[in-house]
Amino acid sequence: MSKRNNILTIIYHFIFAISTSVVTALVASWPLLFVFVLVQKTNKTVNLSIEQVMNSYNQLLWYLIWPFKRKLHMSDFHTSAMAARHFADVKKLFVLAIVAFLCCLVIYFWCKRQNKKFLRLDKVWALLFLLLPIAVLPFALANFDNFFITFHHLFFAGSNTWLFDPATDPIINVLTEGFFASCFAIAGIVYELYFADKLLQK
Repeated sequence: MSKRNNILTIIYHFIFAISTSVVTALVASWPLLFVFVLVQKTNKTVNLSIEQVMNSYNQLLWYLIWPFKRKLHMSDFHTSAMAARHFADVKKLFVLAIVAFLCCLVIYFWCKRQNKKFLRLDKVWALLFLLLPIAVLPFALANFDNFFITFHHLFFAGSNTWLFDPATDPIINVLTEGFFASCFAIAGIVYELYFADKLLQK
Protein backbone atom coordinates (compact mmCIF):
# COMPACT_ATOMS: atom_id res chain seq x y z
CA MET A 1 0.00 0.00 0.00
CA SER A 2 1.41 3.40 -0.90
CA LYS A 3 2.19 5.94 1.77
CA ARG A 4 -0.65 8.23 0.78
CA ASN A 5 -3.12 5.32 1.16
CA ASN A 6 -1.96 4.08 4.56
CA ILE A 7 -4.40 3.85 7.44
CA LEU A 8 -2.82 6.70 9.41
CA THR A 9 -3.30 9.10 6.50
CA ILE A 10 -6.93 8.05 6.15
CA ILE A 11 -7.60 8.45 9.88
CA TYR A 12 -5.79 11.80 9.91
CA HIS A 13 -7.99 13.28 7.19
CA PHE A 14 -11.19 11.94 8.70
CA ILE A 15 -10.32 13.43 12.11
CA PHE A 16 -9.21 16.70 10.53
CA ALA A 17 -12.46 16.98 8.56
CA ILE A 18 -14.68 16.20 11.56
CA SER A 19 -12.79 18.46 13.97
CA THR A 20 -12.69 21.31 11.43
CA SER A 21 -16.44 21.07 10.89
CA VAL A 22 -17.10 21.10 14.65
CA VAL A 23 -14.80 24.07 15.29
CA THR A 24 -16.31 26.02 12.37
CA ALA A 25 -19.84 25.32 13.62
CA LEU A 26 -18.85 26.50 17.10
CA VAL A 27 -17.46 29.76 15.72
CA ALA A 28 -20.52 30.24 13.50
CA SER A 29 -22.96 29.47 16.31
CA TRP A 30 -22.64 32.96 17.81
CA PRO A 31 -23.76 34.96 14.75
CA LEU A 32 -26.31 32.24 13.99
CA LEU A 33 -27.88 32.53 17.42
CA PHE A 34 -27.92 36.32 17.13
CA VAL A 35 -29.81 36.08 13.83
CA PHE A 36 -32.28 33.52 15.17
CA VAL A 37 -32.98 35.55 18.30
CA LEU A 38 -33.41 38.67 16.17
CA VAL A 39 -35.77 36.97 13.69
CA GLN A 40 -37.69 34.66 16.01
CA LYS A 41 -37.69 37.14 18.92
CA THR A 42 -37.03 34.29 21.35
CA ASN A 43 -35.57 36.77 23.80
CA LYS A 44 -39.12 37.90 24.49
CA THR A 45 -40.06 34.33 25.39
CA VAL A 46 -37.53 34.43 28.22
CA ASN A 47 -38.18 38.12 29.03
CA LEU A 48 -34.63 39.22 28.30
CA SER A 49 -32.96 41.67 25.96
CA ILE A 50 -30.99 40.38 22.99
CA GLU A 51 -27.85 41.64 24.69
CA GLN A 52 -28.61 39.58 27.82
CA VAL A 53 -29.25 36.45 25.77
CA MET A 54 -26.02 36.84 23.81
CA ASN A 55 -24.02 37.61 26.94
CA SER A 56 -25.25 34.39 28.54
CA TYR A 57 -24.45 32.48 25.37
CA ASN A 58 -20.94 33.94 25.46
CA GLN A 59 -20.59 32.51 28.97
CA LEU A 60 -21.91 29.13 27.86
CA LEU A 61 -19.67 29.04 24.80
CA TRP A 62 -16.59 29.97 26.82
CA TYR A 63 -17.39 27.20 29.31
CA LEU A 64 -17.78 24.65 26.51
CA ILE A 65 -14.51 25.43 24.72
CA TRP A 66 -12.14 26.40 27.54
CA PRO A 67 -10.81 23.25 29.29
CA PHE A 68 -9.80 25.06 32.48
CA LYS A 69 -13.23 26.52 33.20
CA ARG A 70 -14.83 24.01 35.54
CA LYS A 71 -18.16 25.58 36.42
CA LEU A 72 -20.89 26.88 34.15
CA HIS A 73 -22.52 30.14 35.10
CA MET A 74 -24.86 32.14 32.90
CA SER A 75 -25.85 35.53 34.24
CA ASP A 76 -29.45 35.46 33.03
CA PHE A 77 -30.26 31.76 32.77
CA HIS A 78 -30.73 29.25 35.55
CA THR A 79 -29.06 25.88 34.92
CA SER A 80 -30.44 22.74 36.53
CA ALA A 81 -28.18 19.95 37.79
CA MET A 82 -29.28 17.72 34.89
CA ALA A 83 -28.52 20.39 32.28
CA ALA A 84 -25.17 21.09 33.93
CA ARG A 85 -24.25 17.41 33.56
CA HIS A 86 -25.22 17.49 29.90
CA PHE A 87 -23.20 20.63 29.23
CA ALA A 88 -20.24 18.98 30.98
CA ASP A 89 -20.55 16.00 28.61
CA VAL A 90 -20.80 18.33 25.61
CA LYS A 91 -17.74 20.20 26.86
CA LYS A 92 -15.67 17.00 26.77
CA LEU A 93 -16.60 16.40 23.13
CA PHE A 94 -15.93 20.00 22.10
CA VAL A 95 -12.57 20.19 23.87
CA LEU A 96 -11.58 16.88 22.27
CA ALA A 97 -12.56 18.24 18.85
CA ILE A 98 -10.57 21.45 19.41
CA VAL A 99 -7.47 19.56 20.57
CA ALA A 100 -7.75 17.20 17.59
CA PHE A 101 -8.14 20.18 15.22
CA LEU A 102 -5.06 21.93 16.62
CA CYS A 103 -2.97 18.75 16.44
CA CYS A 104 -4.04 18.13 12.83
CA LEU A 105 -3.29 21.75 11.98
CA VAL A 106 0.24 21.46 13.43
CA ILE A 107 0.84 18.26 11.43
CA TYR A 108 -0.49 19.93 8.27
CA PHE A 109 1.79 22.96 8.54
CA TRP A 110 4.79 20.82 9.48
CA CYS A 111 4.28 18.60 6.44
CA LYS A 112 3.77 21.62 4.21
CA ARG A 113 6.94 23.25 5.49
CA GLN A 114 8.92 20.04 5.03
CA ASN A 115 7.29 19.50 1.63
CA LYS A 116 6.09 16.07 2.72
CA LYS A 117 3.68 14.32 0.36
CA PHE A 118 2.63 11.36 2.54
CA LEU A 119 -0.49 13.18 3.78
CA ARG A 120 -1.99 13.25 0.29
CA LEU A 121 -5.30 11.40 0.40
CA ASP A 122 -6.16 8.97 -2.36
CA LYS A 123 -9.10 10.20 -4.43
CA VAL A 124 -11.04 6.98 -3.83
CA TRP A 125 -11.00 7.59 -0.10
CA ALA A 126 -11.80 11.27 -0.61
CA LEU A 127 -14.85 10.28 -2.66
CA LEU A 128 -15.98 7.69 -0.09
CA PHE A 129 -15.78 10.22 2.74
CA LEU A 130 -17.50 12.80 0.57
CA LEU A 131 -20.43 10.46 -0.07
CA LEU A 132 -20.68 9.22 3.52
CA PRO A 133 -23.04 11.95 4.82
CA ILE A 134 -25.43 11.36 1.94
CA ALA A 135 -26.61 8.23 3.73
CA VAL A 136 -28.02 10.30 6.61
CA LEU A 137 -28.96 13.44 4.67
CA PRO A 138 -32.47 12.34 3.63
CA PHE A 139 -33.25 11.36 7.23
CA ALA A 140 -31.97 14.68 8.58
CA LEU A 141 -33.87 16.73 5.98
CA ALA A 142 -37.11 14.79 6.36
CA ASN A 143 -37.28 15.06 10.13
CA PHE A 144 -34.53 16.99 11.90
CA ASP A 145 -36.17 16.44 15.28
CA ASN A 146 -35.83 12.65 14.98
CA PHE A 147 -32.30 13.06 13.60
CA PHE A 148 -31.39 15.26 16.58
CA ILE A 149 -32.78 12.69 19.03
CA THR A 150 -30.91 9.85 17.31
CA PHE A 151 -27.72 11.91 17.37
CA HIS A 152 -28.03 12.37 21.14
CA HIS A 153 -28.76 8.69 21.71
CA LEU A 154 -25.57 7.85 19.84
CA PHE A 155 -23.25 10.36 21.50
CA PHE A 156 -24.84 10.39 24.95
CA ALA A 157 -25.90 6.76 25.23
CA GLY A 158 -27.66 5.86 28.45
CA SER A 159 -28.20 9.49 29.43
CA ASN A 160 -31.34 11.63 29.31
CA THR A 161 -29.72 14.81 30.61
CA TRP A 162 -30.13 16.41 27.18
CA LEU A 163 -33.92 16.46 27.59
CA PHE A 164 -34.20 20.02 28.87
CA ASP A 165 -37.28 21.29 30.67
CA PRO A 166 -37.96 24.93 29.68
CA ALA A 167 -39.29 25.56 33.18
CA THR A 168 -35.95 24.70 34.82
CA ASP A 169 -33.60 25.46 31.90
CA PRO A 170 -35.10 28.38 29.95
CA ILE A 171 -32.06 28.65 27.68
CA ILE A 172 -33.61 25.88 25.59
CA ASN A 173 -36.22 28.45 24.53
CA VAL A 174 -33.55 30.39 22.64
CA LEU A 175 -31.50 27.40 21.46
CA THR A 176 -34.21 26.44 19.01
CA GLU A 177 -34.43 23.55 16.57
CA GLY A 178 -33.73 25.93 13.70
CA PHE A 179 -30.56 27.14 15.41
CA PHE A 180 -29.26 23.60 15.94
CA ALA A 181 -30.23 22.59 12.40
CA SER A 182 -28.21 25.54 11.04
CA CYS A 183 -25.18 24.56 13.13
CA PHE A 184 -25.39 21.00 11.82
CA ALA A 185 -25.77 22.31 8.27
CA ILE A 186 -22.63 24.41 8.55
CA ALA A 187 -20.68 21.49 10.01
CA GLY A 188 -21.88 19.27 7.16
CA ILE A 189 -20.96 21.82 4.48
CA VAL A 190 -17.45 22.27 5.91
CA TYR A 191 -16.98 18.49 6.07
CA GLU A 192 -18.07 18.14 2.43
CA LEU A 193 -15.86 21.02 1.28
CA TYR A 194 -12.86 19.43 3.01
CA PHE A 195 -13.12 16.21 1.02
CA ALA A 196 -14.22 17.99 -2.16
CA ASP A 197 -10.95 19.89 -1.97
CA LYS A 198 -9.00 16.62 -1.57
CA LEU A 199 -10.89 15.11 -4.49
CA LEU A 200 -10.10 18.06 -6.77
CA GLN A 201 -6.41 18.24 -5.88
CA LYS A 202 -4.07 17.34 -8.72
